[in-house]
Amino acid sequence: MTRLKILHHPDPRLRTKATPVDTFDDQLAEFAKNMLETMYAAPGIGLAATQVNVHKRVIVVDVSDTKSEAHTLINPVLEPFGARIQGEEGCLSVPEIYESVERFEQVHVTAQDVSGKPIEFTASGMLAICIQHECDHLEGKLFVDYLSSLKRGRISKKLRDRAKAIG
Repeated sequence: MTRLKILHHPDPRLRTKATPVDTFDDQLAEFAKNMLETMYAAPGIGLAATQVNVHKRVIVVDVSDTKSEAHTLINPVLEPFGARIQGEEGCLSVPEIYESVERFEQVHVTAQDVSGKPIEFTASGMLAICIQHECDHLEGKLFVDYLSSLKRGRISKKLRDRAKAIG
């Protein structure tokens, strides 16, 4: 397996809207495995293909403590419902930044697995929040977009300064 390079905000490629997957083959299955390896190594609990500069509708999530409940969702469609809750979020593409974001507490998910087989389930709590976060990436949206323009500006400056310092 291969670890993939994660794009960091404010990279404009993170704003690219992903297109549907229409080919379900060994290459897609390998890509999904590489996404999981990259996510676990980062370490993170979710990763969207957009974050690794592949603009296809693919996300991986695993909110378990044991890294044993991975979900690979191809072409996910969400129907959020229930209460809206505030929770602190971070992102592998916005490293070391955590802010409070409002999300739906539950979400009904329809998607496909890597072989194209339909998947349908309802998620709640952290899993629902993580799936909503990753699906935002597929639309070219970051969690910082939910923040005030002042906070977004400070975060962008901090990340640009950090990137310059690293070289």
